Parts: sequence; structure tokens; C-alpha cells
Amino acid sequence: MLEGLNPSQREAVVHSGGPLLIVAGAGSGKTRVLTHRIAYLLGERGVHPGEVLAITFTNKAAAEMRERVEALIGPRARMMWVSTFHSACVRILRREHEHLGLPSSFTIYDADDSRRLMTQVARDLDLDVKRNPPRGLLAAVSALKNELVDHESARDAAESDREALIAEVYSVYQNRLIASRALDFDDLIMTTVNLFQAFPAVAESYRRRFRHVLVDEYQDTNQAQYVLVRELVGTSAASSPAGSGAPVTEDGPVPPAELCVVGDADQSIYAFRGATIRNILEFEADYPDAKTILLEQNYRSTQTILSAANAVIERNRGRKPKNLWTDSGQGEPIVGYVADSEHDEAAFVANEVDRLTDEGLAKPSDVAVFYRTNAQSRAFEECFIRVGLPYRVVGGVRFYERKEVKDVLAYLRALANPDDSVSLKRVINVPKRGIGDRAEAMLDALAARERISFGAAVDRADEAYGLAARSLNAVRGFAALMADLRGKVAEGAGPSEVLEAILERTGYLAELQESTDPQDESRAENLQELVAVAHEYEGAEGSEGVTGFLERVALVADADQLPDGGEGMITLMTLHTAKGLEFPVVFLTGLEEGVFPHTRALGNVQELEEERRLAYVGITRARQRLYFSRAVLRSAWGAPSYNPQSRFVEEVPQELITWEREAPAPSSTAFGTQTPALTASANKSRKTGFKSLGTSGREPVSVVPGDRVVHDTYGLGTVVAVEGRTGEHATVDFGSEGVRKLVLAFAPLQKL
Repeated sequence: MLEGLNPSQREAVVHSGGPLLIVAGAGSGKTRVLTHRIAYLLGERGVHPGEVLAITFTNKAAAEMRERVEALIGPRARMMWVSTFHSACVRILRREHEHLGLPSSFTIYDADDSRRLMTQVARDLDLDVKRNPPRGLLAAVSALKNELVDHESARDAAESDREALIAEVYSVYQNRLIASRALDFDDLIMTTVNLFQAFPAVAESYRRRFRHVLVDEYQDTNQAQYVLVRELVGTSAASSPAGSGAPVTEDGPVPPAELCVVGDADQSIYAFRGATIRNILEFEADYPDAKTILLEQNYRSTQTILSAANAVIERNRGRKPKNLWTDSGQGEPIVGYVADSEHDEAAFVANEVDRLTDEGLAKPSDVAVFYRTNAQSRAFEECFIRVGLPYRVVGGVRFYERKEVKDVLAYLRALANPDDSVSLKRVINVPKRGIGDRAEAMLDALAARERISFGAAVDRADEAYGLAARSLNAVRGFAALMADLRGKVAEGAGPSEVLEAILERTGYLAELQESTDPQDESRAENLQELVAVAHEYEGAEGSEGVTGFLERVALVADADQLPDGGEGMITLMTLHTAKGLEFPVVFLTGLEEGVFPHTRALGNVQELEEERRLAYVGITRARQRLYFSRAVLRSAWGAPSYNPQSRFVEEVPQELITWEREAPAPSSTAFGTQTPALTASANKSRKTGFKSLGTSGREPVSVVPGDRVVHDTYGLGTVVAVEGRTGEHATVDFGSEGVRKLVLAFAPLQKL
């Protein structure tokens, strides 16, 4: 059970007594230590398997842990509780349901069930679903539950109209759940905590049972999970040791269980899901008798990759020092590449994968391409399809299969072909405009009776039997909208202009931008990328308007996943999805300020530190080869936007990076400072693109922190910081428009 462990791992496995924090750096054998510790408890310390509760974050991790322990000590391991937080809580609540007035067969609502219920609540409260989308309401209620705030407390603590509204929604939603004898996912943990706190005897019975509590990925726990662990272990965990040898009497107080948590604060990247990094940073304050063991020896990556990761993450303040190292050698240098555009960046990746494959250094399945936002996958997907590289998108949907992209393309198809009933039916009530299933059925009946298309029936809705006045008005409004948009197509407007008109006039984009649902920001970025696709198409040779654009998209969107030639596929994924994985070859792409780190993080220290942890996670996924790439110009609503190099690249010691291509030297043009090495598509869009950037030959302004400025797009703002050797970058707070990092040579900015 101790064979093959390094000294730190061995110390973590054999530790007994007070609480233990295992700070497990990336690739340091965390799962191995956890499983060997459990096996050691059962095999050497005489602990009964039924006394062990091991909590993980995924069912897959739980199954893997159970199998590995069983391989070490045999079938006795099956008596342990190894499960996710939610699964453990379900088992407890099913057993103790009578205390809560619930049937043992209570229903558990999944995400879809919860969303449907919240949609009903919003409708019954007569809320404007454009301003208050059910997904956003649900996210707000979920955040309160993760903080263990019930609906009554939320109502009492509300200090704004918005908070009062959320509290009212929460109250109605929760009462509907109770009436249905149902719990949603967040309730599972919150209700278990309430059970333990309301019924101390119940809590004590579980403390008597579980003498050893082990928690994996502790840095990802939220407040509710943190309190649940405290309740399971016993609140006086600091005062007396537990475990084998600790007396547990039937009548006397139960000594705290032996707690072991494993995690890495440097890999805490889920704040948007409610994860609280303080749980791991302040573990020693929560448990004063705790012992901390650092696992710093890495078994995954080369020293070059680890040195880069160490250099980036050490910039975060308030973290416990940790330095990953390996005895497997320096390895290959990091390869850097500065591309002219996102297409040039994708072509570089494709060419490099081809080279590695041809030279026998890697195969496609060894390669992962990471990006900060889902919208960035599009350039890679189109490039890989064109050159014949097999790929898969993990943790997300292929660009042209994403709902918002399909919705807006359906509008475009319905404009190009008024008889396309499938596309029309997809969008007739998207965004919601009061045309329900019954109204659609009435229009279908009219189309069948008159032997006309569904589109013609929409135009003749006055003739439909049984159509309620409200529905009729909604259909008339939709018909007028489509007629107006078709007029733009008939006038010869290009696909980008028509797409922008669809997004604006239907209210589709406004609904996403006003939403409080964090996923809607990503959806808006995907639509921005779709407009960029249209601009590119217009800049290409032989473009043929809306119809030609739809044909081009169809060819790309319908391209089957290329057959696996036995060498697997390249993996495309966001950095958040990459956590917990590893690949021999990693491309970390889009390393630009405003892309990664994300623009919304630039003026917020906490968010910027989370972005840096995300960079650390990305770097430490690589085993042998790591690539950094960025684009000088990147499309934003079809216009070129220039972003400076990411600070994360600058934080890596430059001797670790071999630049295959560096940024072209800037040269002065009529548009201000501009790079000469533009791709063909960027050159063709120059006349429209730079206009939207506002670089119309004006001199770049010189500013200092505190200056008041006005921006053509964002309005009034205050300069927060100025960076660069000659003050070429400024971070400006534009109030409701957010904090933006601007390149002064390009920004349409005036000093007041």
C-alpha cells in the first residue's frame, strides 16, 4: 500500500489524528494518494469499510476511486460510501425522510424539470421573460441555495427591487416544489444540512457511523457543501483527534471524525458555479489542529512546462507557496506563434499537427486545442474540416449545432425561402412573442385547407379558424417583421447586414444581453462570431449574397465528422472543460488581453486571479509539448479588433519560449499604428472594419490614471490604469458599459 509512493505521498497516506489538508499540485498523483490512504485505513489501521465516507465531484471519479481501492484490498471496499455530494445526500434523505415530512419516494427535479417549473412560476407571476428569463431566475435562486439562504431569509434581506423580485420568485418556486413532494439538485445538500442542524440526534448518528470523511477537489466546494462537511465531521474537529483508538461511547459525546481533504487552490476555477476558494485557503483557520502536506512532485509534465505554470500562478496574491517540479527532465521548449488572424492561428495549429503526425511525434488523439470561450472553436472547426483533420468538440456543441446559431440561421433561411416551413416553425415564437402550439396548429390547418405553404398561411392568418385575437395580432406582427426583413434581402443587402437586422429587430440579441444567465453571454459571443463569418464570406471571391452564404454554411455545418483513421481525433475544448484532463500536446490559443484574460476580468482583481488560475490549469494539462498562440487581428462583429498580447504570456520566463513567428513590426498608416501582415480576408474588410474601430487617422490620446475620457461606443469613462513601456494600453471604467482595456493607437477615445 505504500509501495511506489514518494515521501510526501507516503506521509499523506499514513497520517492519523487531526484534520489533514493535502495540497495536491497538478499531476502530483492526487487520486493515487487518496485511494492508497483509504486502502491503508482499511488494511493497516483496522477501520471498518462502513466507517468510510469518500466524497467526489463526479460519478466517474467515485467509480474510479471505488475500483482502485477494491483492487488494493478486495471486495470489502464495496461497503464504503464513495459518492458525489448529491448522491450521498439522496441516500441520507431517503433514510431520514420522515423527519422532513417527505415520502421516501420524493421526486428529484433535474435541470430541465427545474427550468420548466421556473418558466411556469415566471408566467404565473406575469413576469417579462425577456427581462427575466427563467434560466437567469433559476441561477439566482440556485446561488441563494448554495449560500444556504432560504426564501424567507432572502425576502427579509432584500435591499433592492431586483433582490425582492428574486425572493418572491424563490418563494413561489419553493412552494411549488414542496407541493409536488420534490427537491431540486441544490435542495439535496441544503435540506441535508437543515436536517442535521434541526435534528442533532440524526447528525450524531451519522457522525458515529462515518469516522473517516475524505473530500476530493475541496477547492471546488461551495458554502453549502462546506457546511455539510462540518456537520458530518463534527464542529469541534479542532479539539480532539479521532479515528482508530478514539473512544466512541454509546452515551457520551462523539469525537470528531478524521477529516482528510484534497485539493489545490491554484486550480479553483469555478467561482461562477458558486465555488468558494476561501474553503481551502482558510482550512487551517477553520481547523486549527490541521496538518498540511504539499504534493509538489509532478508525474505528468516536463520541467519547462512546470516552470511556466509556476511563473504564472505565483503572481496571484494570498496563495500558499507551491512549486511544481519533476525529475523527468527539461523537455521541449514552449513554441510561440503570433498569427495575423484567427484563421492564420487555426492554420498554424493544423500545420503543426500535420508535422507532428508526419514525423511520428504525435497522433491527432494526443492533441488538445484550448480556448477561453466557445465561440473561438469556429475558426478551428472550419480549418480542420477544410484540411481533413478529424476533430471533436468536448464539453460543448459544434459551432453550427448551437441553438442560438441554428435559430438565427433559420431566420435567414426563412427569408431566403418563404416556403421553408421547418425554418419558419423554428423561429415563429423565438424569442417568445405569444404564438403558441395551438396558434401554430391553426395555421397548419389553414395551410392544409387552402393547399398553401405554412409561410403563406402566416401571411393569411386572418383566414385561420379559431385563432384567438391575441395570437392573431402576434402572427400579424411576425409576418410584418419577416416582410420587412425580406425587403432588405430584395434590396441586395449582404448576409452580415441581414443577420445584424435579424438580431436587432427580433430582439434576440437584446434578450441575451439583458439576461442574468451567465450562459447567455457565451450565446451572444457565438452570434457575434456568426456575423463575423458573414463578413468573411462577403470579403471572399465570388460571394453570392444571402443564398450563397447559406449554401456555404450548409456545406460546413453538414460535414460529417471525418472517419477516425485509427489515430483518433484532435480535441477542441474550453479551458474550464479541460480541468482534470491531460494530453501529450496542448495548444493554448487566443492569448490576447480581452480574450484571455476575458475582457470582463480586466478591472476586477478577483476575476483576474481566477483567469490566471485558468491559465495555470491550461498549461499544466500538457505532458510533453506546449504551444502558445495569439492573433494580431481578431474579428468582432465582422470588424478587425486588435488586442495586445496576454499578460499570461509575458509572465512566463521568455527563455522557456521559442517563437516560431513573432508579431510583425508595426508601421504607421492612415489608420494609426497597424501591422502590415494582414490576411486576405482582413485586408478586404479593412474599409469597414477600421471605421467601426474609430481609427480614422486621429492621434492616439495620452492619458494617466484618473483622467476622464469619452469613447465613441462606450461613452464616458475614467482611466483606471495605464500599461506598456510607452503607455500604449489603458484600462478604462465605463460604468454600466463595464471595464475595458484599450489600445490607445486604435481606440476612438477623447480626453475631457
